[in-house]
Amino acid sequence: MSAPSVLYDAPGPKAKARNVVYTVVFGIALAAVVWLVVSALADKGQFDGAKWSPFLLGSTWTQYLVPGLGNTLLAAGLAIVIALPIGFVFGIARLSEHAWIRVPAGALVEFFRALPVLILMIFANEFFSRFMDVDRDVRPLAAVVTGLVLYNASVLAEVVRAGILSLPKGQTEASLALGMRKGQTMRIILLPQAITAMLPAIVSQLVVILKDSALGGALVGFAELFAQYRYISNNYNNLIPTLIVIGTIYIVINTLLTTFASWLEKRLSRRGRPTVGGGMVEEQAPGMEVTGMRTGGNTGGGTL
Repeated sequence: MSAPSVLYDAPGPKAKARNVVYTVVFGIALAAVVWLVVSALADKGQFDGAKWSPFLLGSTWTQYLVPGLGNTLLAAGLAIVIALPIGFVFGIARLSEHAWIRVPAGALVEFFRALPVLILMIFANEFFSRFMDVDRDVRPLAAVVTGLVLYNASVLAEVVRAGILSLPKGQTEASLALGMRKGQTMRIILLPQAITAMLPAIVSQLVVILKDSALGGALVGFAELFAQYRYISNNYNNLIPTLIVIGTIYIVINTLLTTFASWLEKRLSRRGRPTVGGGMVEEQAPGMEVTGMRTGGNTGGGTL
C-alpha cells in the first residue's frame, strides 16, 4: 500500500461515490455532444461516400497530402535544427555572471517569447521580400522557418536555463572544490546532465513547432499540410472531410511525438535523472552566484 499523501486527504466512501457519479455524468454529456456533432454532419451529407472517396485515390495523396506533409516536416526539421544551438547559447548566456551578457540575452529571449509566431512569420516574409530579394519560391519556407526559429529558440533558451537550474547545487560546488574553471564546470559537469533533463521538454517542443508550421500555410503561402485543404476541397467540394483527414494526420504525428516524449521522461525518471517539464525553475542558478553556502560543516564561497 502506498503511503498517504501529505498534500490532501485520501477520499472517503462518499467522495469516491461522488467521483464515480461525476465520471458517469461527464461521460454521458460527452457522448451527447459527440452524437449531436455526428448527427449534424450526417444531416448535411458530410459522410456521403462521394466526399470521402477522393482519399482512396492515390493521386490525392501523391499530389497534395504527401507533399504537404513533407513541407511541414521540412520546415519543422529546419526550425528545430537551427533553434536548438541558438537556444543553448542564449540559455547559458542568461545564467552568466556578467550583466553585459545576461541582460541583453534575457531581453532578447523575453522579446521574442512575447511575440506571436504569426507576426514573426509575416514580418520575415515582408523583410525577405523588400530588403533581401529572396526568390518567391523559397520565401514562404524561409519566412516560416525564421518565425519558428525566433520564437522557439527563445522558448528553448528557457528550457536550457531551467534544465541547468534543476541540477543540485552540489554539482557546481564539487567542481569548484576540484579547482575547475567556470567554462569547464558548465561544459563537463552541468551541460551533460542538463541535456538529459531537458530531452523530454525538447521533444515536446517539436509538437509545438510542427503545429505552428500550419500558420505559414494560412497567411504566407507556404505549401504545407494544412494549406492543401484548399486544393482538395475546391476539387471535390468536401471541406469538412478534408479537414478531418488532415487533422487526423496531425493527431497521429503529434501523438507519436508526445508518446515518445512521455516514454523518454519515464525512462529518465526511472534512472533517477531530473526532468524539465512545462514549468520553469525559479531559483538561483547553481554555481552562478554561489555565496557562503555551508556544506558538511565547511563554508565555501565564490562565483562561477
